[in-house]
Amino acid sequence: MSPSLSVVADNDLKVISTTKTETVAERVRRLQSEAKQLAKDHVKTLTSAMVDLEQLAAEIADGGDAYAPGIRDVARRLVEDLDSRVQTLEAIVART
Repeated sequence: MSPSLSVVADNDLKVISTTKTETVAERVRRLQSEAKQLAKDHVKTLTSAMVDLEQLAAEIADGGDAYAPGIRDVARRLVEDLDSRVQTLEAIVART
C-alpha cells in the first residue's frame, strides 16, 4: 500500500533578506580575493609535497647498497634540485 500524500503550506518558510545585495564590482573583488587565497593554499600544498619528496629522495640517496648506484645518484640530484626549488617558491610567496 502506498502512503497518503497531503499538501502542506509553506507560509513559514519565507525568508526576508535584509542584507544589501553585492554589486558586481564587490563580487569581482571578493572572488579575486578568494582566488588569490586558494592559489596561495595550493602553492603551500605544492611546497609541502616537494619537501616530503625531498626527504624521501634523501633517504634513498643515503640508502647504501640496497639501492642501485644510478638510483641513489638520481635521488641525490633530486634532493639538491628540490631544495633550491622550494626556496624559490618560498621567496616568491613571501613577496606576494
